[in-house]
This record gives sequence, structure tokens and C-alpha cells, in this order.
Amino acid sequence: MTAAESVATGHPTPPGDGDWRLFRGDGAPRTVTFPPAPPWRRLHPEEPDSSRTARPRPYLIDPDDADIVNAALHLRRPLLVTGHPGTGKSSLAHAIAHELALGRILHWPVNSRSTLQGALYQYDAIGRLREANLRRDADDSEPGIGQYVRLGPLGNALLTRDRPRVLLIDELDKGDVDLPNDLLTVFEEGEFEIPELSRLPEEHSTVHVQTDDPDTPAPVVRGRVRCREFPVVVITSNGEREFPPAFLRRCVRLDLPEPDEGRLRDIVAAHLGHEALHDIDDLLEEFLGRRAPGELATDQLLNAVYLRKGGIDLDAGRLLDAVLHQLSGAV
Repeated sequence: MTAAESVATGHPTPPGDGDWRLFRGDGAPRTVTFPPAPPWRRLHPEEPDSSRTARPRPYLIDPDDADIVNAALHLRRPLLVTGHPGTGKSSLAHAIAHELALGRILHWPVNSRSTLQGALYQYDAIGRLREANLRRDADDSEPGIGQYVRLGPLGNALLTRDRPRVLLIDELDKGDVDLPNDLLTVFEEGEFEIPELSRLPEEHSTVHVQTDDPDTPAPVVRGRVRCREFPVVVITSNGEREFPPAFLRRCVRLDLPEPDEGRLRDIVAAHLGHEALHDIDDLLEEFLGRRAPGELATDQLLNAVYLRKGGIDLDAGRLLDAVLHQLSGAV
């Protein structure tokens, strides 16, 4: 299959073993043509950022697990998705947004420095003061405060809309131990206050602020952001620590299991086409033999099959070990 044919089928294939080495380590500069990216690594740069929708990746889910997702949608409760890395937790948010036509997802990747206020909004007081001084020297009018207030992904998800947005709170268990409790009031009330705006006089009661959507300001009245439809909140956790009972009570929990051999074959076919299932029995056996809970992810198998499909010899050197490397333990 040629590169053009592979793109047309929607299942790009890397070049064959004879010319697949773009980098040779010989120090000689050369101009190379990059092969098409794997389907799960294509970023659709041709679409304007403001109009991008959820990535239409294939997503396979058991009917029982899909029922749990539907329960969360009906109850307007956050969906807490747990499971080992690579089981499809984050991809589920994209799949929901795509299937329900809810537009681009809002993404909050949590780390140890994440705070509730940072996810709700940020106010650049220093930038506003600096701009005010510059304009005063130039005899210009003072900039409006809305230019210096930007809603974060959680704040943007709570804006008043007729249809909900999908908010992915990724790896909440990596955040501060108090962060889940900080979210309780927002999850219950579906609103929050921006004090810098609520203190403004009545004639400035409506302020257009910046949002997590590029070039799409939103009006905020009297400093309060209040949703009409509670957002579809997908929270992922790798199970690194437990959450408090009060937080768990407000969530619908979905635990995604490790896919078995049959499901792995379905995943490969969904991403790379049914022809990719030929001659991968040894890769599946190797993957399943190496996999222990949390030590290998499904996308590592996809990487191996993708390279094999392009005619690349995975047994050469340490290539297979590099692709199917363990995710736990010291490097």
C-alpha cells in the first residue's frame, strides 16, 4: 500500500523497512518526507482552533459501561473514570463529545500545583496596571477589566448555554489532597463568583471576559457565572490515592478494566483496519505476556502493530523493548 493509498483509507502506514529510518545518526543533513502520522496522533491542523470539535477517534466500550456513562448524563453527575494507564479514560471524554455533538472538549490537566481558582478564572491585575499606565502616558482611555479576566476550563464549562460542554478533569489524583473537597460546592451549585467583577458599580454590571475558547469572549453579569445546563464532567484517576467519601457521593463511578485479547483485536481493527490483524499473533502474545496491572498500555500495542504493518522489523536490536517498555518502576 502506498502512502497516498494509506491516507485515503484512513489507516496511514509508515514506509517499508528499507527507507523507514528518517534519522540515521551519521551527522549528514538531509531533507526527508515525513510519513503520515498514526491515526491517534493526527491533530487536524487544517481546522481553525475555534471551530475544532472532539477528535472522532474510534472508541470501543462494553454496553454495561456505556450504561454507566448514560446514568451520569441523566443524573447530571460527574463521571469518575478509574483504571490503569492506557485503558481509555481520557479518550472517553472525546468520544462522548463527538457522539453527542457537544463541540470541543474543555481540558483541565491536574498536577500538584493545580488550584480550584486557577480552573475557574485568572485575573491579571499586574498586566492591567501596566497597560493602564502605558495608556495614561499616551492619553488613551483605560482598558476594560474584562480583557484581564480569563475563565479557565472549569469556569468556561459553567457558562450559561443551552447545551452542555464536556469538561475533562484529567488525573485528579495527582492534585492536592484538598482539591476534590474544593470542587464540592461548584459541583453542587453549578456557579461561582468573580469578586473582581462583583465589586464593580451598577453601570458596569455586565463585563465581557476572555474564555478558554480562543477569541470567544463571554458576558458575565454582576460577577456571577451560572450554568443553565450542568456540564458533562469526566474525571479520570489512575487510582494513586483514594478520594473523600463526600466527593465520591457526588460522582458516578466507572472502572475501566484491562482489555482482553478479543477486545485488543477489536481495538487494533478500529484504529488500523481489519487488515492490520494479519500476522500480529506474536505481538499479541508478547504484549499479553509482558502486561501486568499498570505496566503496559493498550496504545503501546497499537504502536507496535503500526510499525509492523509498515514492514518495520520489531525484532531488530532493542526496538520491541523500546515500544513495549514497562510503565511502572524506576527507569
